[in-house]
Amino acid sequence: QVQLQESGPGLVKPSQTLSLTCTVSGTSITTSYYTWNWIRQPPGKGLEWMGVIAYDGSTFYNPSLKSRTSISRDTGKNQFSLQLSSVTPEDTAVYYCARELEATPGYDYWGQGTQVTVSS
Repeated sequence: QVQLQESGPGLVKPSQTLSLTCTVSGTSITTSYYTWNWIRQPPGKGLEWMGVIAYDGSTFYNPSLKSRTSISRDTGKNQFSLQLSSVTPEDTAVYYCARELEATPGYDYWGQGTQVTVSS
């Protein structure tokens, strides 16, 4: 059974860096050809894809967030992480991690999501 679990601070101050980790169980994040994604949903808005780290460690980012976003992984812990710098209250959202099979649209496993609020 594949499971994803987000973790990290629920409150971040403006201008600081938001850091979240997704812990994966039931499969390895290096398994071909899966990709590991960060997605967020601001209050009252739709889902926004933020970026991805693939099974081979390659990364891709939403162009609108690319300058502030970094995704990395720890294969020993089977985790991947998100860092979003220079946050503002507009970055307040529920943040999700999710798995997708390369070249097959649609996420087959999601974390439960974690609320992050940006406020002083």
